[in-house]
Amino acid sequence: MLMWDGLASGNYHALQVALNRQFSRGLFLKGAYTWSKAINWTDDDGWTGAPPWNWQPVMHRNRAEAGYNRAHMFTMGYVYELPFGPGKSWVTGGPLSWILRDWQTNGAFVAYTGTPFTISAAGTELNSPGNAQTADLVVPGKVNVLGEIGANKAWFDPLAFRQPTGVRFGSTGRNTLYGPGLWDLSMSLFRAFSVTERLKGEFKAECFNISNTPKFSNPGANVASMVLNQDGTVRTLNNFASITSTLPNLAAPSERQFRFGLRFIF
Repeated sequence: MLMWDGLASGNYHALQVALNRQFSRGLFLKGAYTWSKAINWTDDDGWTGAPPWNWQPVMHRNRAEAGYNRAHMFTMGYVYELPFGPGKSWVTGGPLSWILRDWQTNGAFVAYTGTPFTISAAGTELNSPGNAQTADLVVPGKVNVLGEIGANKAWFDPLAFRQPTGVRFGSTGRNTLYGPGLWDLSMSLFRAFSVTERLKGEFKAECFNISNTPKFSNPGANVASMVLNQDGTVRTLNNFASITSTLPNLAAPSERQFRFGLRFIF
């Protein structure tokens, strides 16, 4: 039985700024920035997405930043007519003008901060079915983010956490750390041209994720998988605190992609 009883709630607060430049001198800009914070008891993924804690005395532990919260989001799109050809600023005549005229480029840039995640722990000793177990924070305060990527490399300081002992919940809560952010720049170059009076053509070259920048997933977050030496140093992380995968293919792909097209209209 899930002890909801009208307790669950959510909040969203944001500062939103828009940038719009009307099309002028061949350039159009449209962008937005959002600084926000979303708080809930459990993410909206259906009743199967039960809250981590389902025991009345600790139900308050569920209230935290939403798993989909991104504190900062920036997007910018543009369209630009290249300034070459008749009626433009440069190369207004001659054979070179025929080559350079009528080209346009457009693109989009996005940059987001990461999403939060919970440092979990083994719940065997806790023996509380229907409730999650979280790790203990060794020293209260801000956890050092190392920013390393790859197997058995640490995104955050793994020794900042440990497996709780005894029949009690760990000292950390839900969604206390953030994973890596992402950014992407995609652009296209295209030109419409006339072949005959009735036959027209269009060429387009597109590049997605120009910088070939990966979009990394959040790190492994179960402290129970880490193995320590007797002196307290890390023997193996077993992917705890390690980022070993990328996000599913979103609107912005994780790998660089090129696409070319040629279309005729008659």
